[in-house]
Amino acid sequence: MPAETAEAAESVFPQLEALLPHVQKPIQYVGGELNSTVKPWDACDVRWALMYPDAYEVGLPNQGVMILYEVLNEREGVLAERTYSVWPDLEALMREHGVPQFTVDSHRPVKAFDVFGLSFSTELGYTNMLTALDLAGIPLESKDRTVDDPIVLAGGHAAFNPEPIADFIDAAIIGDGEQAVLDMTEIIRAWKAEGRPGGREEVLFRLAKTGSVYIPAFYDVEYLPDGRIARVVPNKSGVPWRVSKHTVMDLDEWPYPKQPLVPLAETVHERMSVEIFRGCTRGCRFCQAGMITRPVRERSITGIGEMVEKGLKATGFEEVGLLSLSSADHSEIGDIAKGLADRYEEDKIGLSLPSTRVDAFNVDLANELTRNGRRSGLTFAPEGGSERMRKVINKMVSEEDLIRTVSTAYGNGWRQVKLYFMCGLPTETDEDVMQIADMAMNVIAEGRKVSGQNDIRCTVSIGGFVPKPHTPFQWAPQLSAEGTDARLEKLRDKIRGDKKYGRSIGFRYHDGKPGIVEGLLSRGDRRIGAVIRAVYEDGGRFDGWREHFSYDRWMACAEKTLPAFGVDVDWYTTRERTYEEVLPWDHLDSGLDKDWLWEDWQDALDETEVEDCRWTPCFDCGVCPQMDTHIQIGPTGKKLLPLTVKNAGPTPASSGHTH
Repeated sequence: MPAETAEAAESVFPQLEALLPHVQKPIQYVGGELNSTVKPWDACDVRWALMYPDAYEVGLPNQGVMILYEVLNEREGVLAERTYSVWPDLEALMREHGVPQFTVDSHRPVKAFDVFGLSFSTELGYTNMLTALDLAGIPLESKDRTVDDPIVLAGGHAAFNPEPIADFIDAAIIGDGEQAVLDMTEIIRAWKAEGRPGGREEVLFRLAKTGSVYIPAFYDVEYLPDGRIARVVPNKSGVPWRVSKHTVMDLDEWPYPKQPLVPLAETVHERMSVEIFRGCTRGCRFCQAGMITRPVRERSITGIGEMVEKGLKATGFEEVGLLSLSSADHSEIGDIAKGLADRYEEDKIGLSLPSTRVDAFNVDLANELTRNGRRSGLTFAPEGGSERMRKVINKMVSEEDLIRTVSTAYGNGWRQVKLYFMCGLPTETDEDVMQIADMAMNVIAEGRKVSGQNDIRCTVSIGGFVPKPHTPFQWAPQLSAEGTDARLEKLRDKIRGDKKYGRSIGFRYHDGKPGIVEGLLSRGDRRIGAVIRAVYEDGGRFDGWREHFSYDRWMACAEKTLPAFGVDVDWYTTRERTYEEVLPWDHLDSGLDKDWLWEDWQDALDETEVEDCRWTPCFDCGVCPQMDTHIQIGPTGKKLLPLTVKNAGPTPASSGHTH
């Protein structure tokens, strides 16, 4: 951990300020947002720099970082500041003028903090992490760091397989972060108070011993002659064979963010968000988020009401997003939507559900959601174009369900529907994908019929499928970029060639190339670190942005680095795995039983559907007994808080001075 010197933590703003007139959107680097917190450096003994490794406009609204920022800053003697990826224009100037990676809260150098925590919701942020480490003056590889460098920690969904970045991180936390970061803080605090005995290795060992922080350096990976993994073994006694995920059980005890950050620059989501439940048991086989966040834990209707109340008061936003993996599945969603729409009718506060399941949609709910806000298009995600594909992926939505739902929507005045699908799912054929066009045409036909209007629109949006760790599809072959592109081209031609409906159907798709890189990173092992480093050194940045992403660069770097290990890109992406193979993330326990996942993969190949375990007997996925958790759902039978609280007096300000 950094030496305790005041100079180590001085603001670099004077040097930075001189560079800002020469870059685009300088406001994103200035800090001072409403509800941001700056605590005195010397009054704290454990200091965190939190990063969402993407641009400010994407990173600031990220719930995960916002929650941890608040949880840590509420703790006595602990401070947390935020940092985001700088655009290439500022990066070049910072290198030229020797300005290090800084936090936006008080422009302190990231290297001065005890922990540098990065939240990865996608693997395409890995090159941005290396940029930030390098700009901060922190050695890229953990083996080269000293006791004066921060602990580099990965979290977020991509951290469920941190092996591709194992060389660059010191630690990873899998699962919910709220309690985990506080536990980590106490271990670091005790070690610092004792005078940092045993240096960096000792504090990492203390973290590893808990069984809930993964330290890649304490594990060796052994390979078979054909390139597969033989085994992963601890190389230090006292280190657990498996590391388990964290699960926060009572969401009402963690009502964060209480004071959501209000951005200075425009961001991707201009709204206040409340997470209404965590987890999902629908069992869609492609969905990593649903598998790794089990079990379902609902926030109570009164808890949601209080969070919305405080958050709106603290921010002044005019829209509230009710977040979860499938928000309409909350057992009291009707009462929540109606209660919030009633309460904020005068204030014209809009409500939004990020995604609605076709079978959970009803007009009453939709009308409550749009009562005070604008009526935008409705979004549904059938995911598979044919009935057969939807059985394979366990997305139990029939075409009749969809047509009935959109018919109701168009009949009630909606004019625009967006449909999301995936291309390249296991066992998929061209015919399955062509049925997407038929479905879109049927939607338009139905819309024209029930509304009597011709200005009905349907947008079809398609992403390439990427198999993810800890899902039944973790063994599946991925469709090649060429295969994906060819299939999408046929679909596009079919839609465009239709005289009757084609003009009313919008078609948006991503080509297959980014999906192959994401597939390489999501199911990769430690050997992929060499590829990531080569891409970074060749100028790779912001791989999640179409204008910065270069497929050719990734492939060239893979061709340069992987042959030494006897593997290639296809080996990681388009190859099917067998039951016997040791997967790179098998020693990281998401609570899911590997045999259950394998059985579910076999069910997919047999086109067998599995019910939602919230409403049916348990299927033994393993999460509840293994993690000592259980499904927590209402209904509580309560109504939203009474209306009188709306204009109650001000809430007391939180500790630490707040902008």
